[in-house]
Amino acid sequence: MKSFIKYSKDSHFPIENIPFGVAFLNGNKVIVTAIGDNVLDLNMLDSEGLIFKDKKVFQSDTLNEFMGCGKKVWTEARNRIQELLGAENPELRDNKNLRDRCFHLMKDVEMVLPVNIGDYTDFYSSREHASNVGEMFRGKENALMPNWLHIPIAYHGRSSSIIISGKDIRRPKGQTRPDPNAAPVFGASKQMDFELEMGFFIGTGNKLSESINVDEAEGHIFGMVVVNDWSARDMQAWEYQPLGPFLAKNFATSVSPWVVTLDALEPFRTEGPVFEKELLPYLQTKGNPTFDINLEVMMKSEKMEEAVTICKSNYKYLYYNMSQHLAHHTVNGCNTRTGDMLASGTISGPTKDSRGSMLEITWRGTEPIKLPSGEERKFIEDGDTVIMTAYSKGKEYTIGFGEVKAKLLPARF
Repeated sequence: MKSFIKYSKDSHFPIENIPFGVAFLNGNKVIVTAIGDNVLDLNMLDSEGLIFKDKKVFQSDTLNEFMGCGKKVWTEARNRIQELLGAENPELRDNKNLRDRCFHLMKDVEMVLPVNIGDYTDFYSSREHASNVGEMFRGKENALMPNWLHIPIAYHGRSSSIIISGKDIRRPKGQTRPDPNAAPVFGASKQMDFELEMGFFIGTGNKLSESINVDEAEGHIFGMVVVNDWSARDMQAWEYQPLGPFLAKNFATSVSPWVVTLDALEPFRTEGPVFEKELLPYLQTKGNPTFDINLEVMMKSEKMEEAVTICKSNYKYLYYNMSQHLAHHTVNGCNTRTGDMLASGTISGPTKDSRGSMLEITWRGTEPIKLPSGEERKFIEDGDTVIMTAYSKGKEYTIGFGEVKAKLLPARF
């Protein structure tokens, strides 16, 4: 496809992508898309009647209303936006007055959280990650719990602390027990970590007591974002038994601003891992149920001018895919609603450089990494910035997610 907007072959946002987001423009929150280095005001195009002749779908300050319209409308809207941006279409190309009002340089635009997120569920779906963590805490022979190869493990996170890329976070405070033979102590976490994840938003949910079939799950999924689920490992180690993470996770979860649709990712479908145990029928998927999405994590200390890559992974490494996540989540009759977010859990790969958390990269702090500045890191230090990005690479174009970025600030007492 060709657009009258020029961009490089490596741009995350070619005309084949058309992600959706929300930006501050002229003092208002408006729905936008990205094309090359530009942000396009969809609210304005919608007001001009250029998207649909018979309905307005982009007149809100979040994506929720549009997401609730269903897959047919999502696809039609995306196709129409691509048509308007096409190199041979004069509707927008030759309307200089409208172009001057609806296009903005991305570097000049402030992006905000695109979705009013109701509930947030975080899965634990990377076999490599679960095995690494299990080996550290229980030994290699007992790395995976007996249920792990049969059921997608998850916990309910905190939606109120999901934040947009670019918003810095504070080191959390809580209880830890550094000495197993002594009483717990209170203070700032000393083992701050990132978790490399991908998340997806529910477009249309299901009613209470009804389930979403695994073969129909993708029809309910609006699109995906990059997720950094920050973790305080020392707090988590003390609090997680028997009910799992709490204060160690609920203080901040960062997400990228652009929601990339499954339509855009369709050319990058691929097989997932081979299942060691036969799954129950409600979890069995067909064909190519996952996507080839490259993932990278970069880190920058205050002494460094440029960030350095510390992890390269891929979404296809996940043992359980998003259709299985949604089918399992609803099989008991749990209802999901427009705007709910489900995240994958840390995505680690089979090699040391594809481990998706500092806990794994430094093997619980016993193998520190050395930064170009000469500094060593066991976990994330105050002043460090963590940047994650995701993209699917084709021969002619790249479908990208942009980045999710945040700086760790000192604890506030």
